[in-house]
Amino acid sequence: MEDDLVFKALADRTRRLLLDTLFERDGRSLGELEEVVNRHTEMSRYGVSKHLRLLAEADLVTVRKSGRERLHYLNAVPIRLIHDRWIDKYTEPHIRALTDLKTLAESETPADTEGHER
Repeated sequence: MEDDLVFKALADRTRRLLLDTLFERDGRSLGELEEVVNRHTEMSRYGVSKHLRLLAEADLVTVRKSGRERLHYLNAVPIRLIHDRWIDKYTEPHIRALTDLKTLAESETPADTEGHER
């Protein structure tokens, strides 16, 4: 179930932009994050807030109050858990060998294989 929330959060371009922004520098206010999003697409403060709320539900963002501001911080642990569960097992040596072979085969030009029977 937790994986589902993380995948849902990562599926949206705006939410990935917010995570990348927090990766660059943590502790940003809603206003700062709204500015970043609006450089790429027009979105209301409420829209950005809604995306941040979903990221927080997936435990990808934590929020701390600092005076009158609420600052947002990246929590990369759920992404690492997804990596360990879903990506790491597919990068085992025998899988890597198959992907390397596929890349090599696709990089050959027709001239490279001319005169060779199949």
